[in-house]
Amino acid sequence: MMKNALTISGLTKSYKDFVLDHVSFTVPSGSIVGLIGENGAGKSTTINAVFGLIQKESGHVSILGHEEIDSDTREQIGVVFDGSNYPEILSPKKINRVMKHIYHSWDEQTYFRLLKNFLLPVDKQIKQFSKGMKMKLAISVAFSHHSKLLILDEATSGLDPVIRDDILDMLLEFVQNDECSILVSSHITSDLEKIADYIVFIHEGKVIFSKPKDELIEQYGIIKCGAAQFDALEREDIIVYRKMDYEWQVLISDREKMLKKYPKAMIVPATIDEMMLLYVKGEKG
Repeated sequence: MMKNALTISGLTKSYKDFVLDHVSFTVPSGSIVGLIGENGAGKSTTINAVFGLIQKESGHVSILGHEEIDSDTREQIGVVFDGSNYPEILSPKKINRVMKHIYHSWDEQTYFRLLKNFLLPVDKQIKQFSKGMKMKLAISVAFSHHSKLLILDEATSGLDPVIRDDILDMLLEFVQNDECSILVSSHITSDLEKIADYIVFIHEGKVIFSKPKDELIEQYGIIKCGAAQFDALEREDIIVYRKMDYEWQVLISDREKMLKKYPKAMIVPATIDEMMLLYVKGEKG
């Protein structure tokens, strides 16, 4: 079995007002990696560069052990982009005919079962679909050609909580096969807290951290304190901090250690959302 389904190393791309700056991370085989960051942070740029949809300036990408995406490799990748994934004049039934000719491994039975589960009309043109319906269609296609790597860009946005939960269950079931892996970018960090094995956080084109989710949830925390207590903190213990109206919030990487070091401090667990917010809006220690 391959160690990594996807390896990104030193990926760089410059625009007039934005730089994707030496982005590096991996998607280990059999895992779900959540890619987070605010709008414009570089998530979609990274995904587009992986597929060669934009020309990278430097860096290397390896997908399923291959440097180049040939037809065999492409067959093993399922992709769902934010927005419309297919020509709007087609219907789900016509998409089935198209996909039969694109994928040798196309599973018509699975495809129509998923359409039925998602309550999608097979004869209706996609232009008549809501955003959520378009997402469900794209996910149905991605799951219907026996992919080994799924890459989902904001795939759960625009979906109601019940359907989102169904899709998260599908993603967890998908990686029960150790040869199957997922990279999913999402603004909904609570979804990633449920399913991701690793979290990669991109901010202003740079990877801020790439860590196991359990380490972030179980070890990271926030010290909430007043000015005097904040001044007493040692700088090396502070990752980032933010001054609020009535308190200081300080992100730390080891709650247990800090509780022993600062026994009078109020230290609480941090959600991934809170970590991201502190990095984006706070200052470095």
